[in-house]
Amino acid sequence: MRQKPERWAVYMGIVAVVLWIVGILVVESGNVPGEKATDADQLAYYVDDANRILSGSWIFMVGCLAFLWFAVVLRERLAAAEGGSRMFSNLAFLGAAATGAFAMLSAGPDIAAAIQEDDLSEAAAAAMATVGDAFFVAAELSAILLMIGAGMVALHSGLFPKAWAWFSFVLGVILLIGPIGWAGLIFGLPLWIIGTTVFLVRGGETAVAEPVTPLRA
Repeated sequence: MRQKPERWAVYMGIVAVVLWIVGILVVESGNVPGEKATDADQLAYYVDDANRILSGSWIFMVGCLAFLWFAVVLRERLAAAEGGSRMFSNLAFLGAAATGAFAMLSAGPDIAAAIQEDDLSEAAAAAMATVGDAFFVAAELSAILLMIGAGMVALHSGLFPKAWAWFSFVLGVILLIGPIGWAGLIFGLPLWIIGTTVFLVRGGETAVAEPVTPLRA
């Protein structure tokens, strides 16, 4: 039997998704400037909605911490299923860790701007609003490694259904395509986390009695 903390840790992915949604909803409940907003509009947003930005972004970043915890649990399960060199397990963990870190950093510029709203110029406000996009793209691309690693282990072992492995590969392709990659990160990754958590929970007990087939070359 798995220790109780480890059994509960598998749900950290769900916790991450919930915190992400709550954090985004808090931020989006303010007067978020549109694509055609001026520098003055962006500065006004940081000044007027500073507390909302700070609270929502903080919740989102805590969600990223929960995702990193989930990544550790996932790596343990993938490594046990893969065996051997565990290359794909390590690849998945590297991708998940980078995704979580870059996602956390994507909220950093808004937090910094909200903290310094009294000393912020219009040009600086506009610049801060775009810096987070670079970290978002980095998180988007990093998630591809997570999909490849987890998908390869799932394809050659009994940890996840093979259909889930192919879903991971398809999601990885979507993340790779610039114009639609954002949708893969915003919608696809949370869905993947929820589904993966379900399979981890279902396989938690059977993995003790019936070890999965190691991934072989």
